[in-house]
Amino acid sequence: MNVLILGSGGREHAFAWKIAKSSSCNQLFIAPGNSGTAQVGTNVNIEINDFDSIKEFVLTENIELVLVGPEDPLVNGIYNFFKEDEKLKEISLIGPSKKGALLEGSKRFAKEFMFRHNIPTAKYQAFNIDNLVEGYKFLESLDAPFVLKADGLAAGKGVLILNNLQQAKDELKAMVEGAKFGSASSTVVIEEFLEGIELSVFVLTDGDSYKILPSAKDYKRIGEGDTGLNTGGMGAISPVPFADRFYIEKVEREIIKPTIEGLKKDNIEYKGFLFIGLINVKGEPKVIEYNVRMGDPETEVVIPRIKSDLLNLLRGIKDGTFSEKDLEITDEVATTVMLVSGGYPQAYEKGKEITGIEKVNDSIVFHAGTKQDGETIKTNGGRVIAITSFGENMNDALKKSYDNAEKITFQGKYFRKDIGFEL
Repeated sequence: MNVLILGSGGREHAFAWKIAKSSSCNQLFIAPGNSGTAQVGTNVNIEINDFDSIKEFVLTENIELVLVGPEDPLVNGIYNFFKEDEKLKEISLIGPSKKGALLEGSKRFAKEFMFRHNIPTAKYQAFNIDNLVEGYKFLESLDAPFVLKADGLAAGKGVLILNNLQQAKDELKAMVEGAKFGSASSTVVIEEFLEGIELSVFVLTDGDSYKILPSAKDYKRIGEGDTGLNTGGMGAISPVPFADRFYIEKVEREIIKPTIEGLKKDNIEYKGFLFIGLINVKGEPKVIEYNVRMGDPETEVVIPRIKSDLLNLLRGIKDGTFSEKDLEITDEVATTVMLVSGGYPQAYEKGKEITGIEKVNDSIVFHAGTKQDGETIKTNGGRVIAITSFGENMNDALKKSYDNAEKITFQGKYFRKDIGFEL
């Protein structure tokens, strides 16, 4: 099989690393990829939303399966672009339809979906410039802290959690009237705050049957003890210790099954990964959000724990045999620690030389924001490298990741030293 992966981060390197191991994989391409994906496949200089160039490449290289890493192309309708094109419609694209992608592309759509299908989540209301005063009144009806979410995609920055009522009102106005997050915040979802520990459960589905992938927990804040600004993710752990078999069975019964059934009832085509962001409220799982792709850095701990042939599973979605495929997961714990550029998630410099990768042992190095410059690997993003390790328990795995994090150097390197602190 010839395979194309769209994306350039640690998630896409993890996918490429896993798919390259498959005996079914003939040629593997990654667009645009990074210096890590170049070690397991061939990078292609195509932008992820350039659908016409993707079409030309797919037809020229006889690509049989396209795996979409990030959310943008999905929200922009790449699934529909393939299905509505006579030359592309037989090619398997792993990702939901444009309507399915609204589960991530619109917070309001996702909330309406959850309420319609009785999926446990926080109570909410949505507001825009026409009913801003009602938004103020709704905030007054809630207890602090106040949760404000931009309805559309805002690069992971569109969620505010505020303790002061007046500040919440001011921010609501700034989001709606002042376009604080651009058009993404022309509508704002206000939710009640839920207290608990967050975790993520991942599902792979062919639109009818599904397989539950390992659970994971990521760490979004830049500072130790979960302080400071939100990032794309500073590290992750899989599985989540409290998410035992009984807990996951509860998640399946109350959330996963109603979600898959809801997609079918609403006639939403969905063939791909579903990321369910949960919060554990006194033992009760509630949905915070859906993402319509795998998370990053969660992919870097979830995918390595899959012992089965991932490409074989994805082929099953294409040929109708997905429900018959086995999914085998290792019992070992996987942890990943993200090395980031100095200044991230605010202003940071690119182009810093990275050394020491060859010294890493007993861990997997997944490149996130890197690029090849001749013989040198340089930083090319805020999140630079994820170091994934296995262990009998979380602490064993983390020790390996931290030991190897010290071996890699680049100017301004920073990483959190407390991943898993509350577990």
